[in-house]
Amino acid sequence: MKKDIKSLSYNELNDEILSLKLPKFRTKQIFEWLHKYGVSSFDEMTNVSKDLRKKLSDDFILSTCKIEQKYVSKIDETVKYLFRLNDGEYVESVIMKYKYGYTICVSSQVGCKMGCTFCASTLAGFKRNLEAGEIESQLHAAQKDLGIRISHIVMMGIGEPLDNYDNVIKFFHNVNNENGLNISMRNITISTCGIVPRIYDLLNENLQITLTISLHAPNDVIRSKTMPVNDKWNIDEVIQACRDYVNKTNRRISFEYTLINGVNDSKECAIELSNRLKGMLCHVNLIPVNAVEERGNVRSTDDNIRKFMEILKRNGINATIRRTLGSDINASCGQLRRKRNEVK
Repeated sequence: MKKDIKSLSYNELNDEILSLKLPKFRTKQIFEWLHKYGVSSFDEMTNVSKDLRKKLSDDFILSTCKIEQKYVSKIDETVKYLFRLNDGEYVESVIMKYKYGYTICVSSQVGCKMGCTFCASTLAGFKRNLEAGEIESQLHAAQKDLGIRISHIVMMGIGEPLDNYDNVIKFFHNVNNENGLNISMRNITISTCGIVPRIYDLLNENLQITLTISLHAPNDVIRSKTMPVNDKWNIDEVIQACRDYVNKTNRRISFEYTLINGVNDSKECAIELSNRLKGMLCHVNLIPVNAVEERGNVRSTDDNIRKFMEILKRNGINATIRRTLGSDINASCGQLRRKRNEVK
């Protein structure tokens, strides 16, 4: 199989260029075309000879994302994309506009294996991991379509990023490269449901990214009912890994906590969560559950959400309620891919 040239690291691309007996300056030149300018074909590399473009086309594939569907919120300008990959599979991305610029939420897998009961990403089944270039292509496609520059990345789209560890790490380094998009590691957030060994791997990478944990429960009983991954790595193991991560990196951990009416939104849950996180450099992001037709979860009331936050704060835990973006276009990921697969 041909390699995806956009999924090569800078050093890997350099090795390939040297193996073709080409001068070293070609590495920087081609890397810039792939990553800074996000070309979708070798023919767009206008200062590269026709013979070399032909050679690259013969030896490599070039991952791309084509817009299959696009929805723009009339409320807050959030944009949701369904992208079609080279092999005909689909992933989703969301562009969110903030005062500081544009953030993209990208997918890391085609589908998801984790089976969380409040998420739509697993409903159409897991197909495969995305390569580093396919993850990055979501940024290029969105930037070109909207005529913007994306400055922040969150890995909270379809898939579990730490289940696709090697490709995700390569993606981080490629978008951070000064010859590419040059996005600061501090502007990248990765979300995981709690794959503990990979949290330690990430700790040892010593990257200045933000780690977010999908916690969603204060104890094992509730978490195992909503998140099957908890049966493999329980909440104590996840929290210990988080404490170790903070101690090593000095980076604040964020915890996502989706509030489901009558499941995890009680006063007792808030107190238990406060005790579990006490003393850690962390932030809790409270999220009213998204309506997913097949899941049947009911959104916690505004009053319960506010009381839950107040209890956390009284107990010394920094907490905020996530602002809902793109509510009129179902901006949470997974639903477009499932519906598109139903009509294939």
